[in-house]
Amino acid sequence: MTAGAEDATLAVARDAVRRFGLGDACAVALLNVSENHTYRVDDPDNGRRYALRLHRPGYRTAAQIESELAWTDALSADGVVETPPVSAAPGGTRVVTASADGAEPRHAVLFEWLTGSEPGLDDGPAAIERFAALGAITARMHGHARAWRAPAAFTRPRWDHEHTLGPDGHWGRWQDGLGIGPDELELLTRLDETIAARLRAYGQGPERFGLVHADLRLANLLIDEGDVRVIDFDDCGFSWFVYDFATAVSFIEDHPRVPELRDAWVQGYRTVAELEPAAEAELDTAVMLRRLLLVAWVGSHHTFATEAAELGAGFTAGTCALAEAYLSTHGSTGEV
Repeated sequence: MTAGAEDATLAVARDAVRRFGLGDACAVALLNVSENHTYRVDDPDNGRRYALRLHRPGYRTAAQIESELAWTDALSADGVVETPPVSAAPGGTRVVTASADGAEPRHAVLFEWLTGSEPGLDDGPAAIERFAALGAITARMHGHARAWRAPAAFTRPRWDHEHTLGPDGHWGRWQDGLGIGPDELELLTRLDETIAARLRAYGQGPERFGLVHADLRLANLLIDEGDVRVIDFDDCGFSWFVYDFATAVSFIEDHPRVPELRDAWVQGYRTVAELEPAAEAELDTAVMLRRLLLVAWVGSHHTFATEAAELGAGFTAGTCALAEAYLSTHGSTGEV
């Protein structure tokens, strides 16, 4: 994104801050650009800090964002997991539409700031403990999703095969990813077909498919004195429950510690709820579904998302290596 475009987006962010009733003296600093722009907002008038999420134009409707906030409210209120409290604008609305000259209008949400640090993989036994805790938290979230009565107007996207790897997937076609030549296309097409067949056999019964966070990677966890907090529910929607594990290892699927992290996650999950053998058998399928989706994400986002640009074509090469290993052991649908 050019400097001019960034300046225009910052102007939209400042307009959103004003719409939430905060003063012009607020310091507004960009934290990251991925699906959306996220800013830190420091208000010298009240001494408080916020996280402002400025939504990418056309990615989420106001109704979808309101639905996301309804679920995060319920998760916190029901004691399932701590999520960021949402600040309302004067008049009570929690989703505003901000605008500025030279930029498209954007939906915006203002969250109260949560303290904590992102967990890492290379901090010894602590990583295992945290993945076990994440497994337990995920099981509690899944139990809540199965029992929760969503509002009548609740609407969130689906992350099934059609909407992830299909021609009209949410993040584009994986075939348009970076570094895909004839050999990569042949291998990843076989991977896609195998994923589709296995998930079709696994099915979408209510114990296997429902409302999930859909982006439970380390970047969306905050650790504060042992407490695990979950942020960024922007992609929450309907998918296989095992998909939440796949998102937990997003971008690190080939890290040597993933097998032990997976074992810890499964053990943590089972301290709270049953994880049927059929579900455990498809964890790797969910991981490859997510990985191939991320090939599409890199291809469609590398021009404006720093993380996608840094991953580049090398991410596709790594995906091909993972695909070879997966297909060697999951080439048939198996029994579910």
